[in-house]
Amino acid sequence: MQIYTVSALGKGVLITGCESALARALAKRLDDLGFKVFAGFKKLEDNDEAGMLKALCSGRLKVLQLDVTSEVQMLEASLYITENLPEEADGLWAVVHCDMWCALGELEWIPFPVMRKSFDINVLGASRLTQIMLPLIRRANGRVVFLSSAIAHIPAPVRGIQCATQAAVEGLAQCLRHELKQRTVDVSIVCASEFASGSMWLDDKAMLEQAKVMWDSLSDEQKSVYGEDYFEQAIRSLEKYTNTDGDFHSTVRALTDAIIRSFPLFRYTPLSRYEKLQTIVAEHLPRPVYELFYSN
Repeated sequence: MQIYTVSALGKGVLITGCESALARALAKRLDDLGFKVFAGFKKLEDNDEAGMLKALCSGRLKVLQLDVTSEVQMLEASLYITENLPEEADGLWAVVHCDMWCALGELEWIPFPVMRKSFDINVLGASRLTQIMLPLIRRANGRVVFLSSAIAHIPAPVRGIQCATQAAVEGLAQCLRHELKQRTVDVSIVCASEFASGSMWLDDKAMLEQAKVMWDSLSDEQKSVYGEDYFEQAIRSLEKYTNTDGDFHSTVRALTDAIIRSFPLFRYTPLSRYEKLQTIVAEHLPRPVYELFYSN
């Protein structure tokens, strides 16, 4: 089947969360194809990763300060992009939501500010940024691309908040697709492998820092109920997702396809065979069957 693609000439793409290796790889790939890339970083000042990305890419690529929990920064980014679009562009071709943040731990352990931060970045930030950028995207008949994870469909103890935010993102994207269809704006979800997305969301140092804050915040009664050994074992079970050398190339290919394909798919699933099977079992078989094979 022949796949038709759009020309990159005169098209701008905003990518959030470029602290992650996955988002930077996507920015480099789109720059190589000829797009004008706006790479958003939570902290731009003295950021070696931003400097390295600029050095690797063409002069078209622009880095900008963009914390999706800051209304001011999102509005400033919109103004900056408007003023720096390619001359022949009618608007912004695409916004790609790669900015993610993990809240790890059983629900009772997670401090409310940590829980709220996860929803602020993963759900509310993506929603508000989409609102702000939609006038620009409509002008270009462009598209909105959300990055989610397999855990939106797979129960994952100790990552319940992350499962919830990813399910929320997918629900938002499904509704937005119907809302924008008559506006000739496409919406896509790239449901990435846990290992690919996990490696961009956290590393071992960040995970252990979160764990220490959580343990110190528990009451004496909670500490006695769970016990430090159980707590540490639960946190250590997540170490396999902190592998920063994970293979996310299939995810970059899927994100790229969602941007360059004339008629993009709504859902991309660059998952491992194991994850695809687990997702099918979770979604289509009775819950006791799933728990028989995959319960911890």
